[in-house]
Amino acid sequence: MPLIKFLRSTVGLKIIMGVTGAALFAFTVIHMVGNLQIFLGQEALNNYAQMLHASDEVIWGFRLGLGAVAALHIICAVVLTIRNRAARGSEAYAEYAAPGASLASRTMAISGVIVAAFIIFHLLHFTTQSIDPSFKELTEIHKGVERHDVYAMVIKGFQVPWVSAFYIISVALVSFHLSHGIASCFRSMGLTNPAYREVQEWFGLAFAVIIFVGMAAVPAAVLLGLVKL
Repeated sequence: MPLIKFLRSTVGLKIIMGVTGAALFAFTVIHMVGNLQIFLGQEALNNYAQMLHASDEVIWGFRLGLGAVAALHIICAVVLTIRNRAARGSEAYAEYAAPGASLASRTMAISGVIVAAFIIFHLLHFTTQSIDPSFKELTEIHKGVERHDVYAMVIKGFQVPWVSAFYIISVALVSFHLSHGIASCFRSMGLTNPAYREVQEWFGLAFAVIIFVGMAAVPAAVLLGLVKL
């Protein structure tokens, strides 16, 4: 079918990668805003967490959908990287590996692998609580009903120095990946031209900095004792 053939083409893969990248970026922003509610106090963060987990079917459907988007993004990235390397010496490869390319653009594959590893650790740490099963025992009574104390879990988790350090470094790499990835999304979907390409690059850099500050603020605040039980 023409549609399938198009989606398997380099142009089609770039469009898919751009769309999935935009979706993952949107999720990162929403996730960051949710995490920052820790600064509003225990009740605010726990209310937010309870709202997210109001329906197991919805939350798991969302997680599976997000996982599928991430997997599709990674598959497209791998295929495009293989094709670019296969084109070594051609005009297409020369443009891809141009001397003027930024460090972020030249290391997208490496930073992408590290980001994926960080996401897996994050899920095992706070979502499934597999790394520290004692998190599952952290509860509070709210309006006569027992619920998971996410506020206490986050604080206890980030009170471990190496964990906070790992998160901050990983978030820095996530932001580094996004600094090029955001602008690349526009190009992948054909939404750019030389007239405003530089604006998109600065847009990507600005949002990458915002993501880093917003995501790193939580473990940093816990380590500094600004947020505590």
